[in-house]
Amino acid sequence: MSSTEIAQADENSSVPRSDTRGDEVFDKILNMILTCELPPGAFVNESTLATAFGVSRGPVREAIRRLQGIQLVTREPYVRARVVTLTRRGVVELFETREALEGFSCRLAAQNMTDVKILALEQDVERARQPDAAPFDFHERIVREGGNQRIISILCGDLYHLLRIYRRMSGAVPERKEVASHEHWQIIRALKIREAELAESLMRSHIRRASEQILSSGSFED
Repeated sequence: MSSTEIAQADENSSVPRSDTRGDEVFDKILNMILTCELPPGAFVNESTLATAFGVSRGPVREAIRRLQGIQLVTREPYVRARVVTLTRRGVVELFETREALEGFSCRLAAQNMTDVKILALEQDVERARQPDAAPFDFHERIVREGGNQRIISILCGDLYHLLRIYRRMSGAVPERKEVASHEHWQIIRALKIREAELAESLMRSHIRRASEQILSSGSFED
């Protein structure tokens, strides 16, 4: 993931930024988490990261505090910080939240998006298939185009990065990636013909399949 995407994602999630070295360190650790270089449950070692980045431990500590603020890192008293990990039940609840809110956002998008915006979405999805394409988040676009500010605040705010981690995990299987792309195009067709109920149903099914893909890995605690 490019630094531009990280910066955009950080901006979208309303994470407060300051002009310090901590910003750069924050971006680097965030990227390590999103790419699973630091996978769920991994310890976040301040000393090791400070050495790797060529900085003192202060900026690393500041970055970790910010990552705690957006629920990507947990830290208990006298215990080292670690990347957040979800139980099987936690994953189910996360995707149930997505299914309900993104499904409804898709219904709203079918009702609210102009033809010009739907065409732009279609073009961006097509462009994203190219090897050197700029970052593009189909799900965030749908949520924002739905126009419900409370849903936008939930899914594009504090939950944004956590959702991306588990979405990335569901899309890590090559065959799922191909199917997901096909499902995106089905959703776009429903938007184009203004079938709001169909658009919601397709989005719900799309997210449900992603959840099943993750849970089938069997790598979660009960």
